Amino acid sequence: MAGRNPGTELELGWISKVHVNRPAVVRHAEQIQKWKTVKGVTVGAVCVYPARVSDAVNTLKAAGCDIPVASVAAGFPSGQTPLETKLAEIRLAVEYGAREIDIVISRSLVLTGQWEGLYEEIRLCRAACGEAHMKTILATGELGSLANVYKASMIAMMAGSDFIKTSTGKEVENATFPVGIVMMRAIKEYYWQTGYKVGFKPAGGIKTAKEAITWLMLVKEELGVEWLTPELFRLGASSLLGDIEQQIFYHVNGTYALQHELAMA
Repeated sequence: MAGRNPGTELELGWISKVHVNRPAVVRHAEQIQKWKTVKGVTVGAVCVYPARVSDAVNTLKAAGCDIPVASVAAGFPSGQTPLETKLAEIRLAVEYGAREIDIVISRSLVLTGQWEGLYEEIRLCRAACGEAHMKTILATGELGSLANVYKASMIAMMAGSDFIKTSTGKEVENATFPVGIVMMRAIKEYYWQTGYKVGFKPAGGIKTAKEAITWLMLVKEELGVEWLTPELFRLGASSLLGDIEQQIFYHVNGTYALQHELAMA
């Protein structure tokens, strides 16, 4: 089945009996990190705050570049703004030219089990995005348990998210491999139930090329090679730029750059 994820009716039965075997998940995450890996990354999008969307769009257009501009909206990073404000911010970012919107959920709705409220909030955000693709940031380090991560992932997909994303990068704990495994298994379950593929984006704390490649291997293991495209997999890589520059410098020159040879990332 092709096309964007349209969402479904809220099906609480899918999450009512969720149990996550945390030791097994952690053990699997540790094994993944020992595997041999291959190298290769591409730019999926340039992500900016809503006020800078027009600048980014115009700059990329002037350079003849078709990389999409994404915008963090809906009260990023805390999510502690009224729903009306979140929706207005999304609409403005789309009006300015954003082709992707990264929203952030209200964590309290997860922590208090208000699944209907979470579904409705995300559904309204999806409607405000229009044709722009929507990534839903779960802020997994603030959800309390891996079971909550799974449940929030499922609700976000039911509400029509095109991607689910681990973190804003501003939490104390951001993207971790155990969280990634749980989210990807929720994506797999949603695909089995509906036939729609939802994308996955780990973000926050990913600082080395080696760690980024481990995420690639994990996606390949859990979801398959068909998910290894910019349409279904992204890395939040703002902290990764420095190491990528070092790796390119080494590939070209055979040595790593000294501190003064590269701009500060």
